[in-house]
Amino acid sequence: MNDKYSETTTPARKGNLTGSARKLKDNAADWHNLILKWDRLNEEGSSVAAKIVNSKISKDFLSFILSYGIWNRSLKEHDVLMEGDHLSVAPSLVHQNSQELQAECTNLQNIVNKMAHILSKMEKMVSAGRGMCELEKFQYGAKGRPAPLFQTWSMQQFAEVSSRLYDVYKQELALKQTILQELAHTTNMDLSMVYLSSWLYQPYIEDSSKLLLESLLIETGHRAL
Repeated sequence: MNDKYSETTTPARKGNLTGSARKLKDNAADWHNLILKWDRLNEEGSSVAAKIVNSKISKDFLSFILSYGIWNRSLKEHDVLMEGDHLSVAPSLVHQNSQELQAECTNLQNIVNKMAHILSKMEKMVSAGRGMCELEKFQYGAKGRPAPLFQTWSMQQFAEVSSRLYDVYKQELALKQTILQELAHTTNMDLSMVYLSSWLYQPYIEDSSKLLLESLLIETGHRAL
């Protein structure tokens, strides 16, 4: 083998890491940190989405009670106008409600943008993993290196786990983007509740995905056996 393409690596059990072993362990830590950031954004986004729904409920409730000529004590008299024989909401209150709704929609958009940025970093790690697989095939042939870099996984297994995690979060981001587009516009309260639940519980991120991450951390020595 040409020395120009040789690679110095030290298995995880033998002290400091270099080469592919170092990259794989760093990537595992990056996966963990990115998913922690995603989870924090998910919690933040869930709160914002709930505010959007509550704002819509408040607006619809105002219209309902005023259509029947009643209002509760939370409404000040100057928020209610008499138009002939009917009551209506003061334009200032409508404007305030619309501004609050728009502000929360902007907040949710910012959160989704941050999630998209996280996904782009995940995609780069997947690409890096595929590159390491190609390099290993070039160095050692189709069968790969004779001994694993860590415990038992081959380079191909590392690449496959990264790809599977990326696909999960890619689907989840697509769902988040749909919720962002629809939440403020739907008039169906049951559907709004479905959107809120879907955002919070993230149906595409199943327990198997969490197990994949934990397995990755254990294999690279970030978690004790």
